[in-house]
Amino acid sequence: MNGLPIVVRLAGKPVILVGEGEAADAKRILIERAGGHVVGLDDADARLAIVTADDDTAAESIVADLRTRGVLVNAVDRPGLCDFTLPAIVDRSPLLVAISTGGASAGLAAAVRQRLELLLPASLGPLATALQNARVAMRTRWPDGAARRRALGAALSEGAILDPLRADAVDGVEAWLADRAGEASDMLVTIRLRSDDPDDLTLGEARALAAADTLFHRPDMPPAILARARADAARIACDAPPAALPSGLSIDLERAA
Repeated sequence: MNGLPIVVRLAGKPVILVGEGEAADAKRILIERAGGHVVGLDDADARLAIVTADDDTAAESIVADLRTRGVLVNAVDRPGLCDFTLPAIVDRSPLLVAISTGGASAGLAAAVRQRLELLLPASLGPLATALQNARVAMRTRWPDGAARRRALGAALSEGAILDPLRADAVDGVEAWLADRAGEASDMLVTIRLRSDDPDDLTLGEARALAAADTLFHRPDMPPAILARARADAARIACDAPPAALPSGLSIDLERAA
């Protein structure tokens, strides 16, 4: 990754905006949509700033001054001056999808966003809200955090009751919580790689890697393959998985003969 994606809560907070014209107007709308309010360079409470100045020398001077005050800066169309970048956004509030190229190509990020806009239904927002409202019920049903995550992952999988791409998924939350059948169990899945290219993974293999709690792999496994697993999944380099498996979904990752 070329940066760490985060979501900043701007509600009621000041954000410095420098510059005028179309670029500045677009950033003003974005800040206000997120609940922040635009302020000038002299605001001492602001910790974020967006600079849209046309002149390179002026932009560099403004950015340098802001940084001495501990302000994080985004300089539009100047990746080398940016402490953070602004992604293209698919808004299904409270669910947000951010697409970033780290400043390499805003056009590419916009093109990907347009594709996702067509793919992701408006019902994603209500589904996210319904799952938020069900947190207490989920903790009661699955007190163990790992078991709760596995159960939710199974319910959200393709074709399942809470499949995010189903327009009626939000209506299935209560039925899912009440259903006692099909509880997730501990299991081991073996994946034999045909190449070192993660794009050669099948859809099922990619999903298994993304859902795995533990990843057993050979010591020479390519980092690009290991990166497809969750960041918090345990990664254990070994010649073979142990006889006694850990709880949850384990993946044994090896190369095909």
